[in-house]
Order: sequence, then C-alpha cells, then structure tokens
Amino acid sequence: MFQRFLVPLLIALLAPPAFPSPLIVHEWGTFTSIAGADGRAVEWRPLDGPSDLPRFVHTLGSAASGLRGDPRNKDNLSGTVRMETPVIYFYTPRAIEVSVRVGFPAGTITEWYPMARSVASGIDWGSLRIIPNVDAALPTEPAPSHYYPARAVDAATVQACSPRGDERERFLFYRGVGSFQPPVTATLSQAGVTLDSPAMLGELIVFERHGNRSGYRVIQAGAGTNTFARPELTSDDGHGRLLRDLEALLVRRGLYEKEAHAMVETWRNGWFEDGLRILYVLPGNVTEAVLPLTIDPTPAARVRVLVGRLELLTPERLDAVAGELRAIGRASPAERTKRMAELRRREGRFAGPLFARLAGDDDPAIRETIHALLIRPLTGQRRGVE
Repeated sequence: MFQRFLVPLLIALLAPPAFPSPLIVHEWGTFTSIAGADGRAVEWRPLDGPSDLPRFVHTLGSAASGLRGDPRNKDNLSGTVRMETPVIYFYTPRAIEVSVRVGFPAGTITEWYPMARSVASGIDWGSLRIIPNVDAALPTEPAPSHYYPARAVDAATVQACSPRGDERERFLFYRGVGSFQPPVTATLSQAGVTLDSPAMLGELIVFERHGNRSGYRVIQAGAGTNTFARPELTSDDGHGRLLRDLEALLVRRGLYEKEAHAMVETWRNGWFEDGLRILYVLPGNVTEAVLPLTIDPTPAARVRVLVGRLELLTPERLDAVAGELRAIGRASPAERTKRMAELRRREGRFAGPLFARLAGDDDPAIRETIHALLIRPLTGQRRGVE
C-alpha cells in the first residue's frame, strides 16, 4: 500500500517543476477607414502612394523566396480597412521560446518584421526567441520613419531566424488591407456627427483640423445612435492637451504608459492632419474576430488595444476639391494633367474616395473632369475611380 503512494510521490519530486508562463503580451495598432455618404466604410486603395516604412521591413512584393505566402504587388490591393502598424510586445523575466500566429480571415497581410514563416490571410512567425534585458542592435536607416518610436518601451527583444540570418526587433510588426465593415458608421448633418454602433464604445475622440485651427471632443459613446456637435476650432497649440488625453485613454484601456506614448508618437502626424475623424477603441470581441491571435505558451496576461480611425469627408473638403476640379476642367490639356497630379498628391491616399464621391456630382463639369482624367486613362486596367 505504501509503495503504491510512494512511487508517484517520487516521480513528482524528481520531475522538473511545472513552468508557469511568466509571459505578458501587449499589442496596439490602428484600423483606418473612410466613411461614405451613408456612413459605412467605402472601398479604397490605402497603399496608393510612397511607403512610409524602412526598407528592411518585409513586404508582399519583396518577400524572400523561402517564404510561403502570396507575392502579389501590394500597391494594387483595395479594401475598406487599412490595418496600420499593429505591434506586439513581450514581457518576461527570463528567455523563452514562443510561437505566434495572427489570423486575418477578411484581409491580406502586406508588410511585416521580423521574417515570418508564412504570410497571406494571416501571418505565422513560427518559433521566436524572447530575450529580456538585452541591449540588442536593431536595424535602422538614415531616413526618418514613424516606425521607430514604437521601440521606446521596456519590452523584451524578439529574435527570429531568417534565410539572411537572425532578425531582432523590440516587437512583432505587421500591416494589412481588409475588406470588412468596422463596428461603427458615421454621417454628417447640420446637427453634427451621428455615430451608430451595435457595441458600447466608451470613450472616443472626435478631432478636426483646418490649416492652423483645430479642436477635439472626448465623447462617451454608448451602443446605438449617438449624435454630437463637431469640435470647435481654435488656434493650433501643438495638441499638448489632446496628446495627454489620448495617452490617458489608452492607459485606461490597458496599455503601459510607455506603450501609449509610443503609439501616440507613431501616429501623431497622421491622426492630427487636416480633416475630420473619429478615434475609438475597437471592442475586444471585434478585435479577436478580425485578428485572432494565437500564442504558445499561453501568456499570463494579454492586452490588445486596436484604435479605429474613421475618416469623414466633410462638405467643406468636398466643396474645395470640387472647386479645384472645375478650375482644372477649364485649363489647357497640359495644365490639367499637371494640376490634377498636384491635387492627387496633396489629398494623398484619400484622393480616390474624394473623387469617387464627386463623380456623382450634379455639376457636369466636375463629372467630366473626373471621367477624363481618372477613368478614361485607366479603363484598360479596369480601375475606374479608385
């Protein structure tokens, strides 16, 4: 009888102790979409324009030959959502091996670092080495990039093995383009902004800027319909109070202070450029459905803060672009091409949705200018208005 209990006891004592996961994982990122006239996200080409990433970042077009994925040209991708700069941080008191996979069933991964094992409708990094308290040399380039501020945290170093040797970073980085509807719609009227969501959104920020005047409002948005006034525009003070409010909001959602600061520093130029936009945190169930994250071993704690950026095309912005299109239509052929290129460059990646909204304008001059300069030259490529 005694031996019956002694043997299992000896086995338990001699076996290596169970390894409770000391791992903590935090993630932040941005989902950018553009509201159409009905408030729903419209399809656009979010990668239209020059890359804002360092050249060492992997892309679909430059994927290494050993990568299992889809080597399509990412510049031709269109969708309703641009998934921008999610970064995943790891915190652990000791070195540990982990495997990480992020699904993206309604989209395509377009950029990532370090090297992954497979990339397509999701990304699988395979086995990674997480190394704390190491001052590792990380890749840099002379040109400035808003990629780098995300490194200013206390997270461990992530090491991945690639055909070109080990790659190290302070986080896992990825981006993509998706075709799905965000959990928010928004329309503009004389009453202000009307926002609809089936989920409780909590705190969100409404920001508007025109030239050197800007303003913002912090809104408590419940499930259903929420209507609120557009922000009052005052002189641009560098957004100091707004930056503090936004960082505090992100900390309340679970990020560490340095992570929240890194996120705001990464996106402060994009979030606070000219225009009207809503910044909200995606509900956790939406994040998990859109980007299912699998980590082995299972972390002791996991925080995911994905900020939705919903861009609203204001009547003032549409009227300004419409006026320029009328003037362009009256110019000489050479001048028309030059001025249209300047207009597209100034409006950036939002030019396509702006032109698409104006393609149905009542003014035949505007419709003809858009058709002549955007649709006819591209009919052989089946693009039409972007």
